[in-house]
Amino acid sequence: MRIAIGSDHAGFQYKQLIAAHLRAAGHEVVDFGTDSEASVDYPLFIRPTALAVARGECERGIVLGGSGNGEAMTANRVHGVRCALCWNVESARLGREHNNANMISLGQRMMDEATALAIVDTWLATPYEGGRHDRRLAQIDDGPTS
Repeated sequence: MRIAIGSDHAGFQYKQLIAAHLRAAGHEVVDFGTDSEASVDYPLFIRPTALAVARGECERGIVLGGSGNGEAMTANRVHGVRCALCWNVESARLGREHNNANMISLGQRMMDEATALAIVDTWLATPYEGGRHDRRLAQIDDGPTS
């Protein structure tokens, strides 16, 4: 799978960790930066990551920051992106099963490394349920049906 990844300075360490983990698992990783822990403005790195997913250049995307909140908000401004802010394995599983999340956002300051990797693995392995959730996703993308 081709996976886009991007972070700000506060998510840089986990971005590096997750990218290496994904490559070791056989995935192709497209890194949109940043490239250090020097302070940066996260939208400059998160938006290009989300655009790559929305355009179909990458199948999924992962964004990281200190809390993951701003990164999720930025990614979700891109039409076609469904970025789940994940804080544990259950939130990652439900983000895929119910919301067909094509991106996740993680907060480096909110979890340990093992949790971050478990979230990524769960999100990648979990299929979308479809069914009743399709109607809801259409409402997200196109507005309510009634």
